[in-house]
Amino acid sequence: MSFIDKAVYPGTFDPITNGHIDIIKRATRVFEEVIVAVAISSEKSPLYSIETRVKMAKEATKEFETVKVVPFDTLLVDFAKENNAMMIIRGLRAVSDFEYELQIGYANSSLWEELETMYLMPSLENAFISSSIVRSILKYNGCVSHLVPSSILKYLKES
Repeated sequence: MSFIDKAVYPGTFDPITNGHIDIIKRATRVFEEVIVAVAISSEKSPLYSIETRVKMAKEATKEFETVKVVPFDTLLVDFAKENNAMMIIRGLRAVSDFEYELQIGYANSSLWEELETMYLMPSLENAFISSSIVRSILKYNGCVSHLVPSSILKYLKES
């Protein structure tokens, strides 16, 4: 029996939130290495540049020795293959996330049948947090310090 020791946690992380950190922390308990793959994702028109999103993710995950943060701009399946990772981590906040995430998981496994997807739920206190909520609050100069890692607040103030 072989074990999967490396996982990819992909996303735009625009910006990274406490919900993302919750999922990363859970993933580090299961896998020897977790690659936080920051999607360039120009079709989503992220608020923050890829360089800033990578910096924020690195800053927010520096306490996790087994986490690596890298940008990517390929099919997720190709990125996983290039990094010898056979597991994708996805977070599920609510039932509404499930259908979309299930479709993506099936699409990925149709491209590489050895690729698995593991769905992790954040703790209840982080279940409502999303990057889009954070961006909406920031748009009106609201306080997001309870929604994001304190180490990235300096980047949010620059926007």
